[in-house]
Amino acid sequence: METVKKGVYIELVSIIWMIIEAGVAIGAGLIAHSLTLVAFGADSIIELVAGVVLLWRLLIEAKGASLERVKQAERTASWVVGIALILLAIYIVVAAIHELWTKQGAESSTMGIGLAIVSTILMIYLSRSKKRIGGEISSNALKADGSCSIVCAYMAIIVLVGAALTAFFGWWWIDSIISFGLTYFVVKEGLEAIQEARGVEDT
Repeated sequence: METVKKGVYIELVSIIWMIIEAGVAIGAGLIAHSLTLVAFGADSIIELVAGVVLLWRLLIEAKGASLERVKQAERTASWVVGIALILLAIYIVVAAIHELWTKQGAESSTMGIGLAIVSTILMIYLSRSKKRIGGEISSNALKADGSCSIVCAYMAIIVLVGAALTAFFGWWWIDSIISFGLTYFVVKEGLEAIQEARGVEDT
């Protein structure tokens, strides 16, 4: 039960940060006309939805619900996380194609760069914590949410790398190319979460 409470706390931290991250990223992206930052903010909104569902699942177990009720909540959480990851992959591809089509690379934004640095550090910590706690309480949904967090860290790194390479070398297209590479990882984790929700053991 103590481990479940740790999961609740880690999800609360994640949700609070996602709200801050989404607001700052989208606001900074609109001001700087940066599609990369807006996409970063959209990713935060998707993760926020997944985080709220995971918090609900953990609270059910923390309140001492029956094993069947916990399993039902776990399946629901897996569905939401899986669909959220697939939506995130679609958004990444659409945003990357739009950037390449319009030749709009990552634009520098002091607020956006600062946010990306903090997010990279925090998301790596949250991802490791979610995967560890998810393993301890046998929650594949929580471990999948940990994958959402690491994707957020990767996207933050893309914002930083894209802004740096564009500023120094004029490689406006680099963040779009890197983003395409992320979609394999995102789709793979999303499909695994959906398989878990469907009750398929070996994914």
